[in-house]
Amino acid sequence: MKYLILLGDGMADYPLDELNGKTILQAANTPNMDHLAKMGLSGIFKSIPDGMPAGSDIANLSILGYDPALYYTGRGPLEAANMGIDLKDGDVAFRCNLITEKDGKLVDYSGGHITNVDSEVLISVLKEKLSCDLYAGVGYRHILVLNGDFEGTGCNPPHDIINALIEDELTLNPVVRDLILRSKKILEDHPINKKRSKAGKNPANMIWLWGEGRKPRMPSFFDKFGLRGSVISAVDIIKGIGRCIGFGVIEVPGATGYLDTNYRGKAEYALKALKSEDCDLVFLHVEAPDEAGHSGSLKDKMNAVEAFDREVVGTILDNAQGIDQLRILLMPDHATPIALGTHTRDPVPFCIYSQGYKNEKADDITSFDEYSAKNGFFGLVEGDRLIRSFIQF
Repeated sequence: MKYLILLGDGMADYPLDELNGKTILQAANTPNMDHLAKMGLSGIFKSIPDGMPAGSDIANLSILGYDPALYYTGRGPLEAANMGIDLKDGDVAFRCNLITEKDGKLVDYSGGHITNVDSEVLISVLKEKLSCDLYAGVGYRHILVLNGDFEGTGCNPPHDIINALIEDELTLNPVVRDLILRSKKILEDHPINKKRSKAGKNPANMIWLWGEGRKPRMPSFFDKFGLRGSVISAVDIIKGIGRCIGFGVIEVPGATGYLDTNYRGKAEYALKALKSEDCDLVFLHVEAPDEAGHSGSLKDKMNAVEAFDREVVGTILDNAQGIDQLRILLMPDHATPIALGTHTRDPVPFCIYSQGYKNEKADDITSFDEYSAKNGFFGLVEGDRLIRSFIQF
């Protein structure tokens, strides 16, 4: 048996007046996801345990069967793991966003979705002038490492505090606070930001430090579940989780983490991996719906969901004939409602599909969406029951 997890980050949403009271999953043209729901078994999954923040890191650890209460140390160290940063004893890794500050407010968590080329230049300048261990990542996402008692000193996630006053959201820790404030003075007048502003783009004129933590220690997925896995994603947090649990990381050309990502390429690389003898499970992650949810764009999120259905799910269904036994888990990790622009704790829909036959224990679900899934065979699922049901059902 081969296993494939198809995850559309943040696909789940709330009913919208613009869609006549339907959610995006209900209103979008998603024949391939609906096919999986019709031929498989559905349910809803509580990906965010009680008392924990609704982050992608928490949600994806839960999906993979790793209790965040036991294994989660912070977002920063997970991303650091993918970037090859070797955290030493006493090191605390922060996620470092390049953000846009305007009139004292945090107005853009992504610095106008700054490019890799521009961000590498800005990070290099900051590293020199701030005299800190700063590591360039992808786009607006970077890592800063401090050594000492810095756990609990980061700020709130920037995508959760859009239009909030910087002063109200700054940490009280003097070291972290100073780094953030000094970064504004360094970046504000940099030629790259002057050029961006002149072109009508948001400048990446400040850093934001959050998601801090120490190096995580987790058993491998093979030790827990007896399967060898690989991860396909464009974002460091997902690839970092994969590396921490012993997965290989498959790099796909053109995978960007945005609406222009190489959807079809991700599916093709997943199929190639599953047809090899040394890979039992592929975790295929697409970030685009989440990015559209954070930006509050109904059009972009609808397009991202439909592209995920057409180019990822459709490509898998059309080209999986060379795999004798294939089981698919389809789901988002959390909801990112466009009306809120941030993650929520709502349980998310999922379905489990086995290629080539309709499950004997049918549940009569014909649509993949938040409300249909509630009436599915599995009902509400929590903890590691989801991954175990997927592997062992």
